[in-house]
Amino acid sequence: MASKEFTREEVAKHNKEGDIWVIIDSKVYNLSKFAGMHPGGLSVLTDEEVAGSDATEAFFSLHRFEVLQRPQYARLQIGTVVDEKQQIFPRAIGAPRNVPYAEPTWLTSGYYSPYYSESHRRFQSACRKFVEEIILPDSQAHEEDGKRPSQSVFDEMAKLNIIAMRLGPGPHLEGLELMGGLVKPEEFDYFHEFIIGQECARVNARGYLDGLGGGTFIGLPPIMNFGKPELRKKIMTEVFAGRKFCCLAITEAFAGSDVAGLKCLAKRVESGWVVTGTKKWITNATFADYFTVGCRTEKGGMVVLLIPRGPGVETKQIKTSYSTAAGTGYVTFENVHVPYENTLGPEDGGLQVILSNFNHERWGMACGSISAQRNIVEECLKWVSQRKVFGKPLHSQAVIRSKLAAMISRVESAQSWIENITYQMNHMNYKEQSNYLAGQIALLKKYATETAQDTARDAVQIFGGRGITRSGMGRFIEHYHRTITFDSVLGGAEDVLGDLGVRQALRKMPKNARL
Repeated sequence: MASKEFTREEVAKHNKEGDIWVIIDSKVYNLSKFAGMHPGGLSVLTDEEVAGSDATEAFFSLHRFEVLQRPQYARLQIGTVVDEKQQIFPRAIGAPRNVPYAEPTWLTSGYYSPYYSESHRRFQSACRKFVEEIILPDSQAHEEDGKRPSQSVFDEMAKLNIIAMRLGPGPHLEGLELMGGLVKPEEFDYFHEFIIGQECARVNARGYLDGLGGGTFIGLPPIMNFGKPELRKKIMTEVFAGRKFCCLAITEAFAGSDVAGLKCLAKRVESGWVVTGTKKWITNATFADYFTVGCRTEKGGMVVLLIPRGPGVETKQIKTSYSTAAGTGYVTFENVHVPYENTLGPEDGGLQVILSNFNHERWGMACGSISAQRNIVEECLKWVSQRKVFGKPLHSQAVIRSKLAAMISRVESAQSWIENITYQMNHMNYKEQSNYLAGQIALLKKYATETAQDTARDAVQIFGGRGITRSGMGRFIEHYHRTITFDSVLGGAEDVLGDLGVRQALRKMPKNARL
């Protein structure tokens, strides 16, 4: 690092084309040779408020801090200003965020929560450090290039049994060392899983995040809960070790929320089943080793089968508005023989197998959606504080403060609701969750994804043109606005979930209730 010191008067002498120095947060940069290559053009650097001047404010109105950390720009620093010290620092890996509302209240200094123990706090700290050291760099690379998450990331997740923990508390964790021994399997609860979901969602890479086990999160539970013991043990061992991948293949071009309308056909034969049909928009399909497949039977019922990738199984990538790192695909089954042992649950009992995982799936999606929404609140609060309009910070405008008030209210209300539901999950068995929480979780997900779209729209208005640009200051806003609708569709469309929640409430209406 450059150690030479300069006075502001010395820097001011270097203020013309071919000889340009600037000050950014007490550091002196020589941009003379770089000026001609500046992406924004030479005139930006020769401006009288930039060349030879303290350009800190101008720089941070145009660039994110990460630009200064890139090697090709860091090497331009030639020294520091005499008697001045750096004031702006990047957040350390794993450290708390100090922007108001950038953290849920339980992680904010001065606040309290009845839900979280010291075990949860230690776990959260370790999770955040892992996400930012291991997952974040890979996510930014592959969200952009569209390649599936690196095997090395899955290997690191497997070492800490994060893949197993992502499936929630239960017998599948017995005998495993969780997060390097930070939490015992019998102590692991839904708040620990909730923490994993919320921390992972903060990488600002929606397609990559689904590629990082989205298929396993929804495709493995039917195998765990309904598969025969030998089959279950084999698949769980391979998947938890990060060596194999699952996906849930229910949706077709012919049937989405209407699972009773599936056309993929499973014909019963002496040794098992023969499956013919197609599936569409299947997360992780392009690289999955196992497909948990909902099929219609010849009797008109439904059966769920575990189908390994093999002869007769073909997958084709589907390009959607988020990254192909998710592995979204079209799946074709052509006379695929499936051993009877791969039947999950009873014959013609497939509908119950499919429905059994919806609550956990939707709750998990809401976890991530709310956390990603909080990211956007943080981005907007930072931006309105450093962006100047009409000579004043952007937040001096009442309309901007109004948008921020709505954004904060939405994310805080959603967080409070999901924490309450998570607490109930910790104290209910499966049957009780189905009875009391199915409608609540459906309404929660609908609320979280509807408010997320409102927040995405407001964020774009706050960032302006930067909010629709895939690079630079607003790149996370653009990404969020482009991909947020996935949360509103996957796991059940908003209108379907809203109707489910209301119908469940109406079924519990007392017959003698009157105004």
